[in-house]
This record gives sequence, structure tokens and C-alpha cells, in this order.
Amino acid sequence: YCVEFRTESLSHHCALETRPYARWMQYLREGHTVCVACQPLAMNADTQRCSGDGHNAHGDKILHWEAIGNSQCQGTWKKIRQLEHCSCPLVHSFIFT
Repeated sequence: YCVEFRTESLSHHCALETRPYARWMQYLREGHTVCVACQPLAMNADTQRCSGDGHNAHGDKILHWEAIGNSQCQGTWKKIRQLEHCSCPLVHSFIFT
């Protein structure tokens, strides 16, 4: 499944990232919608859910995120909706780890 979030805030450290494998962090923007996939390897065996997916969060609940590979690139987002059939675009798409 996938979850759509609206990025509420992000640290300035994201824009400073220049390592080739992590340049995607430079393109994160406040107010953008991002799509995050929960793949089987990241799922909790008992709940069959990914940690941090905002399962019970709706409306105005602020959730926190952190980029893998640069713990200083972090911020907040709000859950928009969960999609059982993923159709994430190539840009602004991520996976839970």
C-alpha cells in the first residue's frame, strides 16, 4: 500500500545535500504532496504495516519524518490518504524503511 502526505516543514539541511545518491533531498518542498510506499520487507510481521505510516492519523495530526542517509534532513507532514493500489509518480515518491 501507499500513503500520500503533504509536506508541512523540512530542515534547511535537505537543500544542502550534494552527495549523488542523496541529491533527491534538494527537491523536497513545503506544501508538496509526496507518495510513500510500504513494501513487504519494511512491514511489521504482526501488524502488516510500516512504522510511521500514520495509520490512525487523519486531518490535522502532524507526523514526523527523517531521511535515510542524512538524519539532519527531517521535517513534518500530514497524512492525506492511504491507497491500497500504489500509483506513485516517479517524482516525489519514497518508501518506508
